[in-house]
Amino acid sequence: MTGDKANSDVGILKEIAELLNEGTELNTVLAEVLRRLLHITGLETGWIFLIDAQGDYQLAAKVELPPALSMDNFAPMCEGGCWCVDRYNDGRLNKATNIFECKRLEDAINNKSGETNGLTHHATVPLRAGDEKFGVMNVGSPHKTHFKKDELALLEAIAFQIGTAIKRIRLAQQEQELALAAERNRLARDLHDSVNQLLFSLSLTARAGTEMANTPELKETFSYIQDLAQEAQGEMRALIWQLRPRGLENGIICALSGYAEMLDLPLETNVIGVSSLPGKVEEALWRIGQEALANCKKHSMAELVHLTLDTSSGLAEMTIQDDGTGFNFNPEKELPSLGLKSMQMRAFSLGGKLQILSKPGEGTLITVRIPI
Repeated sequence: MTGDKANSDVGILKEIAELLNEGTELNTVLAEVLRRLLHITGLETGWIFLIDAQGDYQLAAKVELPPALSMDNFAPMCEGGCWCVDRYNDGRLNKATNIFECKRLEDAINNKSGETNGLTHHATVPLRAGDEKFGVMNVGSPHKTHFKKDELALLEAIAFQIGTAIKRIRLAQQEQELALAAERNRLARDLHDSVNQLLFSLSLTARAGTEMANTPELKETFSYIQDLAQEAQGEMRALIWQLRPRGLENGIICALSGYAEMLDLPLETNVIGVSSLPGKVEEALWRIGQEALANCKKHSMAELVHLTLDTSSGLAEMTIQDDGTGFNFNPEKELPSLGLKSMQMRAFSLGGKLQILSKPGEGTLITVRIPI
């Protein structure tokens, strides 16, 4: 490598490092660094797939994709298999590789589904930090079918920088989530120690007033105050549960059983597999289960609810079934309530799915599946 080339590569690495160090939102950082990388290396097209532990990928960043890969809101890049992802998942992709013929582009050419603008090949580089793997970066240019060793070495160095940045950003997000959980716990303690105790005192005072009152009107007023205080206490307990579910430290089943007991809702539980779950998954199942049990209490008039948690297949699958009134549900239409939409979004945010089955007079079955 000549001195000028070495200096140029060092300058590129420095510029990329500065971009990566500035960002905190992952997809924005990846899009910007990919755009900058292509500009300073003279390449034209690139995309980044983030790949999870189950081998599922998502298109996290893309620059100047040809029409054949951009059609239908980038559908060719969001579905189906390809050689680079397959090699990544089976462990064969460990360094910058020169070069794959791109299966997605080959399919587009064979199917005549759109213009490829002369792009047929791309270099593929794994994104990693130490032993952790995060996905792949693909770069190329029209009619370019070969990358030199020093080009691959530079791409590999940049990919390592990107992998390190991904790890840093994800660790920062985890710290924020932990800080948020700590703040919820603090707020729950404050509500329990102050407002909840005041409501309890108000209830006792109203009861004493009822016993001491010497006219029916006054007794009725104190009784009404006592009822309001007790109702407010119930709402406060539910709010404290939402902020800090007692028993979650002992597992999701213990927490949901305690919540059902607080609602005075009969609950039968069944656990299949190991009940210890990652924090994010457990939190999502807790919130979904909480909303489902609250709906059972408020709307279904259920006499018994069955809850099953199955973790034996690499998924956390939770089902909640009641024997209540049920409702008209059409899966082709938008979910009818904000609570159900919130449940669905919590599952989707972790790559999971929510299924609802319900008919009037036949109860309701909610199934949520989230990858572990």
